[in-house]
Amino acid sequence: MHRRAFLATAAAASVASAASADQLAVNGGAPVRSQPLGTANWGPLYYDEKEQTQLSDVLRSRKPFRFANSLEQSKVANFENEYAARMQTKYALAVTSGTAALHTAIAALEVGPGDEVIIPAWTWYSCYATVIQVGALPVFAEIDESFNLDPADIEHRITPQTKVIMAVHLQGNPADMDPILAIARKHGLKVLEDCSQSVGATYKGRPLGSMGDIGIYSLQQSKTITAGEGGAIVTSDPYLFERAVRFHDVTVRRDFPAKLHYMPGLNYRMNEFTGGVLLAQIRKLDTIIGDVRRNARRVYSGIRDVPGVRLRHLPDPEGELGTGIFLGFRSNAERQRYSDGMKAEGVPVSGPAGSVVLPVVPEIEQKVTFIPRWPSFASERGQSIRYGRECCPRTIDILSRFAGVMMGPKYTERDTEDAVTAIRKVYPAIVAA
Repeated sequence: MHRRAFLATAAAASVASAASADQLAVNGGAPVRSQPLGTANWGPLYYDEKEQTQLSDVLRSRKPFRFANSLEQSKVANFENEYAARMQTKYALAVTSGTAALHTAIAALEVGPGDEVIIPAWTWYSCYATVIQVGALPVFAEIDESFNLDPADIEHRITPQTKVIMAVHLQGNPADMDPILAIARKHGLKVLEDCSQSVGATYKGRPLGSMGDIGIYSLQQSKTITAGEGGAIVTSDPYLFERAVRFHDVTVRRDFPAKLHYMPGLNYRMNEFTGGVLLAQIRKLDTIIGDVRRNARRVYSGIRDVPGVRLRHLPDPEGELGTGIFLGFRSNAERQRYSDGMKAEGVPVSGPAGSVVLPVVPEIEQKVTFIPRWPSFASERGQSIRYGRECCPRTIDILSRFAGVMMGPKYTERDTEDAVTAIRKVYPAIVAA
């Protein structure tokens, strides 16, 4: 269907649906799709002979340990070089997971007992858990309608013990980094960017992860590129890089003599099989991102003129990945009616997903119950920090009122047209009810 004709048809559907909710599939009308729209994890959709060749190379070499190979021959080392170049940083370090990357980055930043890390109230378990594991205290700040850390809720959370601000870029959308970085500079704090859910996204032309002092990425199966598991750390600070290298490899620095004194480390080294798959995948990153963005922009273009439409806040629309087209509602009940309506049309939606509202998890409300005398929480300051619903009511409200159609890089033009048609059909009928 020609684009203008499609939009005209969609607009007519919008007007009709606003006039009569009886046409909705949930009320017995004809659905937009007979087969529900859905997508698989992005990276594996692009697997081909290039990943196979990388794996075969490792098998033939019989050297799956990265340091059994020269820097020129190591799949992991080559991946690190290409990853650093893509993220516009001096250094990259490959590790076993996004959680390992977070733990390593926090150790590199020298966070420990007595320190505090400001993190968004809506994020993944690992952001909270890795702060605890180094003996520090996580302090929650509210999110805004980007689902990311609200810059306006950071400064009053800062204390003399604050050491790091963790900016997490959730579901393909960059956090508003300019004000976050300005606050950090004003108070002499470090910034850790968690880009796990937004690998390859940008903010005002800069790759996510390159603006803070150190950045981390997850390369797990649900992320932009993947080898099933994996993670990466980037920085342009040689001191932080050496600390990260030594922490991830049981305090060793193998490529040249260490400049730092002894520091305890763990084992988060990536193997050559994982490195080979990721080397093939990093070379496809821009193709995957381009495909997702193209599909998301078709949907954005098709719904912008819907009366009263309220989109998720995008601090940099050009830099967003387009993971999902999220719309806001006046209440959770209204969102639920929209969700029911879209599911019936064959274009299901979901709320902000893949993470956890940390303050409402019972174990966190009770702090670390598995070790009651955990130093982080046994201190007077630890006892004073609030982790219950009272610390982030706006976060809970925002999360309860947004729902999105998730995008896929392999969607056809018809798939995106169906998404537009369903939104234009259901949204006006729901908000006008």
